[in-house]
Amino acid sequence: MEPHHRRKTAYVNEFLIAVNILYFLWLEYHGSTENAGFMLEHGAMYVPLVIREGEYYRLFTAVFMHFGISHLVNNMIIQFALGDNLERALGGVKYLVFYLICGVGANIFSMTVSMNDYEYAVSAGASGAIFGVIGGLLYVVLRNRGQLEDLSTRQLVMFVVCSLYFGFTSTGVDNAAHIGGLVLGFLLAVLFYAVPGRRQPDAEEGGRNEGQ
Repeated sequence: MEPHHRRKTAYVNEFLIAVNILYFLWLEYHGSTENAGFMLEHGAMYVPLVIREGEYYRLFTAVFMHFGISHLVNNMIIQFALGDNLERALGGVKYLVFYLICGVGANIFSMTVSMNDYEYAVSAGASGAIFGVIGGLLYVVLRNRGQLEDLSTRQLVMFVVCSLYFGFTSTGVDNAAHIGGLVLGFLLAVLFYAVPGRRQPDAEEGGRNEGQ
């Protein structure tokens, strides 16, 4: 009987979670993460400052900021549960790039929607990047015939539906960032993911090409 295959540790996902937690603790030490003015001073998203003042760095820094402990814990639990699956599927470097692009891209999409609706609010959170991870996983699971490790297409779809429903029926939730991250994650996965075991056209007999 073959020994059970041990899953690789997702070091990049754990590093990103650590960055979110450490920055949250640093902010709490110096003020209150539930104070919109304080969060704005330390890098949260606010459309007028990004557009009029050219503070584009907020598109990035806001990804690692959270309003209160509940906001942080909810996001990090989801990222811990799902991010390692995508990291193993893409590889560490690709996953890092993927996560950051989804986070920033979700903020850009949210900003665009806010400009069209003329509704500006101070916003922050990793949920745009996390929804990008979910979108990426959805593509990867579909490419693997509906199953990836302990995830199935049905589980992911149900999670997406429930998460979006919760967002649209709650106040203070940036649904535009969620949708933008989800769509961007799915599209990026099309570019980033290589199906394991696919042969190269000129590969020798018996050889195989393993995706990251």
